Amino acid sequence: MPQRIETVIVGGGQAALALSYHLRALGREHVILERARMAERWRSERWDSLVFQFPRSSMTLPGFGPPAGDPHGFAPREDVVRFLEDYRARIAAPLREGVTVRAVTATAGPGRYHVDTDAGAYAADHVVAATGPYHTPATSPAAAGLPAGVAQVHASRYRNPAGLPPGGVLVVGSGASGCQIVEDLLDAGRTVHLSVGHHRRFPRRYRGRDVWWWIEQVGVLDQTIEERPDGPPAPNPLVTGARGGHDIDLRDYAAAGVTLLGHLEGVQEGRCYFAADAVEEIARGDQGLVSFAKVAEAWAERAGLGRPAEHERVDRPLPVPRVAPAGALDLHVAGITAVVWATGYRPDFGWVRLPVLDASGDAVHRRGLSACPGFYFIGLPWLSKLKSSVLCGVGEDAERIAAAIDAGRR
Repeated sequence: MPQRIETVIVGGGQAALALSYHLRALGREHVILERARMAERWRSERWDSLVFQFPRSSMTLPGFGPPAGDPHGFAPREDVVRFLEDYRARIAAPLREGVTVRAVTATAGPGRYHVDTDAGAYAADHVVAATGPYHTPATSPAAAGLPAGVAQVHASRYRNPAGLPPGGVLVVGSGASGCQIVEDLLDAGRTVHLSVGHHRRFPRRYRGRDVWWWIEQVGVLDQTIEERPDGPPAPNPLVTGARGGHDIDLRDYAAAGVTLLGHLEGVQEGRCYFAADAVEEIARGDQGLVSFAKVAEAWAERAGLGRPAEHERVDRPLPVPRVAPAGALDLHVAGITAVVWATGYRPDFGWVRLPVLDASGDAVHRRGLSACPGFYFIGLPWLSKLKSSVLCGVGEDAERIAAAIDAGRR
């Protein structure tokens, strides 16, 4: 017999905890089911040297935070886990760890939904998918063509340089993960090749303020899904909190000895083939600086801050980066023994057996509300606003969805 409960939240990360806070405030019964441990991805799917991209002052959840420490400093991975653990204890979240949800189906019995798990079943009136945006690691189809002697690891499984065989490393992907891993490898004295992909550079600091201060001031975090420009979403800002926070410029990597390559097009007989688009991708990434400067300066003018000093400008012309020629790279000749795939994730809502997914398996919703009454999504990029999937932003959606659950129950 299924256990009867009002609301089941699937996933034990920041979005689930924020929702639990608001449901408890409304007196609504609920349980959080987590397949492993609370905040498991922060614990086991991030590399050892990872540092949070934004200052500690940005680390807030409903009724809690920021954590102790320099508000302008950057928290290492273990401090983020500790922050979430402290929040869980503070709000007394009803969390069950080590429970895998196998399927959620509609039912005509008690409760609208049957939640099947490896630790028993639940009958629930409401179910919330709070598993976040990072599900199945994505790699290139070219991965299948790599020689058997070349180690392969996705960024979610990379821990440190010592976990890779001795020799050179090819990192595929130049987002925040790929770039932090490149720096980690360089610090260990490794020879690194970087296959450049889509990215969007932001300055770490501008006019003496961290980029986070500017993001808050200009209000872009509150841009709604309705206000989002047409076309595919832009890559996340390329910034890092490592080494106290600094700008990321792929030209600096080239100066440090990294070989910059274009997109990986394929692998054949131990050779990787790269497109001739590295310079173009770097130039496209630099446009993030120009876009940032326009928005920041428009705000600065309204605030009466005057013009920036010449050395503060981030929209000045940049030199053409030094990149490797397009074509084949023989992995053996280059001494490459490992490939790190910093190539993102694909959605995996296979446990959701309801008409709330599109043909590609992605969530279909309007501000977190699905076509099935009582079934919700939370913690996804652009759920309702730009900030919907970040630590300081999940609380707003959590409050709204908790109110919908409360209204539906009443």
